Amino acid sequence: MNDVTIDPSPRPAQQRVRREPFVFSGSTREYFGIWIVNVLLTIVTLGIYSAWAKVRRQRYFYGNTCLAGATFDYHARPRQILVGRIAVVVLFLLYNGLTTVAPLASLAVGVVFLFAVPWFIMRGLRFNARVTSYRNVRFDFVGGYWGAFLAYIVGGFLMYISLGILAPLASQWMWNYTLGNVRYGGRPVRCEPRLGRLYGQWRLPALLFVGGLLALIVPIAAAFWAFIRLEDATVDKWLWLGILVGNSPTLVVFGLLLLFAVAGLLYRAGIRNVAFNETVIDGRHMLHSSIRRRRFAWISVTNLLATVFSLGLARPWAAIRMARYLSLVTALDATGSLEDYAGSIEQSGSAVGAEYMDIEGFDLGF
Repeated sequence: MNDVTIDPSPRPAQQRVRREPFVFSGSTREYFGIWIVNVLLTIVTLGIYSAWAKVRRQRYFYGNTCLAGATFDYHARPRQILVGRIAVVVLFLLYNGLTTVAPLASLAVGVVFLFAVPWFIMRGLRFNARVTSYRNVRFDFVGGYWGAFLAYIVGGFLMYISLGILAPLASQWMWNYTLGNVRYGGRPVRCEPRLGRLYGQWRLPALLFVGGLLALIVPIAAAFWAFIRLEDATVDKWLWLGILVGNSPTLVVFGLLLLFAVAGLLYRAGIRNVAFNETVIDGRHMLHSSIRRRRFAWISVTNLLATVFSLGLARPWAAIRMARYLSLVTALDATGSLEDYAGSIEQSGSAVGAEYMDIEGFDLGF
C-alpha cells in the first residue's frame, strides 16, 4: 500500500467576489434646472459660459453615480476647459480662412491636422481621467501618441476601406487603448477584448445593414427595369419614371443613414459588453456590462426623436434616461471591500495628491 503524503501547510482562502451595481440617482426635474440655466447663460455670454456649464453638468452626473456606497467626483476647473475650447475655435477659424485664401495649402494643413488628431485624443483622455476621482483616489491615463494613432487613425482607415469588415479589429485596438491605459491610484487596468467575441457582436449589425441595403435597392432597380422595358409607355408612365428617378437618390441616402445609425447602435452596445466584461482592474476587480442591444437602440432613437420634436426641451429627460439605463446594466465584480481597497491606495499616496490639478492638460473637446 502506497504512502500518501499530505501537505500540512495552510491553503489561502479563496476571496469572495461580490457584484457591486452602479446606481444613478439623478432626476429629470433636478437636471432640467441645471440644464436650462446652462443653456441661457451660454447664449447670453456667446458661448463663454459653456465651460462652466460642462463642469456643472459633469459634477451633477458624477455626483449622482454611486458604486458601493460612494459617488464619483469631477475636479476640472472651468478655466482649463475654456482655454482648450478657445484654442480649438482659433485653430478652426485659421484653417477655414486658409481654405479660402490658399486652398492647396489647406490640403497640406489638413494632412498635418490628421496626424495631430491622435495627440488631441490622447490629451483629452488624460485630462478626463485626471479630473475624475472615486473615494478620494484619482484616475490617470498613460496612453501615448502612437497607441492613439493605431487605434483611431489606422483602425479607422482599415474599417472604412474594408467596408466595415475589419471594424471589430479597430474596436479591439480602440478599447485596448482607451481602457487599457487607465490607472486608478497608480493601479493598472487591463482591457483585452477577444477578437472572436467582437466579431460575434458584429454579425447581427452587418446582416441588418446588408439585408436592409438589398431591401432598399432591389425594388428601385426592379422598378427601373420594368419601366425601361415598357413598349407602350404613355406620357403618364414616363412621368412616374421621372418622379422615381428624381426621388431615388433621396430615398437611398435616407435609407442608408437610417440603416447605418441602427446598425451602429446595435454594434456599439454589443462591443461595450465585450470590452467591459474583459476589463480587469488591478488584477482583482472586473467590470460587468449587460446591455440589451435592442433596448439600447430603442432608448437612443426615442431620445433623439423626443429631443427633436420638443425643440430640445426633452434633452434633460433623454440624458437622465440614458444615464439611468447605462448604470442599471453596469456593475463591478469586486474582490474584497472596495472601501478598504480605496483606503489602502489613498494611504500609499499614489495619484491622489492635489498637485494633480496642476498637471498639464486642457479639455480640447475631443
